[in-house]
Amino acid sequence: MNMEASQYKSNQYVRFCPGCGDHAICMALQKAMAQVGIPPHQIAVISGIGCSSRMPHYLNTYGFNTIHGRGGAIATGVKTSHPELSVWQMSGDGDCLAIGGNHFIHEIRRNVDLNICLFNNRIYGLTKGQYSPTSPKGFVSKSSPFGTVERPFIPAELVLGARGTFFARTLEVDMPTTVDCMVAAQQHKGAAVIECLVNCVIFNNGTHAWIADREQRAEHSIILKHGEKMIFGKDKDKGIAVEINPHTFVPTLIVVPADDERVLTHDAHQADPTIHRLLALMGQERYQETNQAEIDAQLPIALGVIRAVEADSYEVAVHRQIEEVGEKTKVHSFDQLTATLESWEM
Repeated sequence: MNMEASQYKSNQYVRFCPGCGDHAICMALQKAMAQVGIPPHQIAVISGIGCSSRMPHYLNTYGFNTIHGRGGAIATGVKTSHPELSVWQMSGDGDCLAIGGNHFIHEIRRNVDLNICLFNNRIYGLTKGQYSPTSPKGFVSKSSPFGTVERPFIPAELVLGARGTFFARTLEVDMPTTVDCMVAAQQHKGAAVIECLVNCVIFNNGTHAWIADREQRAEHSIILKHGEKMIFGKDKDKGIAVEINPHTFVPTLIVVPADDERVLTHDAHQADPTIHRLLALMGQERYQETNQAEIDAQLPIALGVIRAVEADSYEVAVHRQIEEVGEKTKVHSFDQLTATLESWEM
């Protein structure tokens, strides 16, 4: 079905702050929905609480702005009861990884067929600037005036640790890659997580500057595409290879010249998550410890679809079980159930 992005825009005034990265993600989502061609009445957008969770108001689809951290629970219920719908969950790093963390890992573990956009600006924006579960160690905020002493979550580790079947990462300023990741998420059957690196211009401006800045992006990031060589750099002169420690047999990723025969070819469909984990964690330790851009010697941050493997989805398994049980039982309604039970008169 031929659709236009404008058909997915609601009539509501968009109230994100001027310069907020959520504007770009909203536009990308509208474009991705149009590209996939699913009619608006066959889409449901579910959110929790936060800046990103205003998204249902700005999309001409079914929507539910739920309570803090509970978007995953509601989205699971919507998809299980209405598997024919395309269900999108909009959540921020605080909403999804703090109060909503338990729902997040279990919707991934269950492999519910949801498209989860995790907006990561490494701050609580709506509540005015407290540090979040993804804020770097030492980060100074209103709730950590002397710097947080906590180690941050790396969303990719949570997804892969929960046996996730799909993980992608994108930048707000890279519209084509963002749209491609969203389309791939919709086409994936199972829980698809897209970590959207967005800027909070008010409370954490420039948090992703060293990869979002046009002058630095090519050197500090790599866009992974299934079946293509892992090449990056402004001059496309660098590649990613794997090196095995001869003593511990632990694999690590290294940067090599682009013409090195060891340069890896990306296989997003490989069931074993070892390489996917290494790719998802490239540069993350340094990235999580500092906001500075002095990382020229470091591995680049991986963008694009990092992992996309097949597995049974939760709602399909639930409905299959219901059908199988229904074929074996003589009880097919509540009235039949009560009629078969013992009863007593008082």
